[in-house]
Amino acid sequence: MMEEIARVVDYQQGWVTVEVELKSACNHCASSENCGTSTIAKAFSVHTQRFSLPSDKPCLSGDMLKIGLPESVIIKAAALVYLLPLIGLFLFAMVGQMLAAGLGFNTNGFAMFFGAFGALFAWFIGKHFATQLEADATPVIIAHLGQEIDIIQASN
Repeated sequence: MMEEIARVVDYQQGWVTVEVELKSACNHCASSENCGTSTIAKAFSVHTQRFSLPSDKPCLSGDMLKIGLPESVIIKAAALVYLLPLIGLFLFAMVGQMLAAGLGFNTNGFAMFFGAFGALFAWFIGKHFATQLEADATPVIIAHLGQEIDIIQASN
């Protein structure tokens, strides 16, 4: 289960609206101080995403929740978006080569054209099904963490 911390924005009749900060994969390795990609990632503002979840326990605005999404959903969506175009590329390229050989045309040109078409076609199909898969996958509340605590520095 992939877990993330979310902040409660609103609670109404068994549904809690949460806000999650979308973080970049950068800035998490030991080389982030010397990395150009990390510097560019810091320049972009942090984005947030809001969505509603069913909640069996009432929440207050500002409460912190640990939410989770099954890894199988993410793996299936990634496979649809990344692997399906590769399969489309190889299958359509093979069909293009066999068709060109049967007609007596340049097999390489037909294979490249059909392969590119097959990859693009499969990518659109994979993206469609991945979007449906992710829309049907609802994160679940794993734990109620309570209110966020701010640390106050004492001045001398």
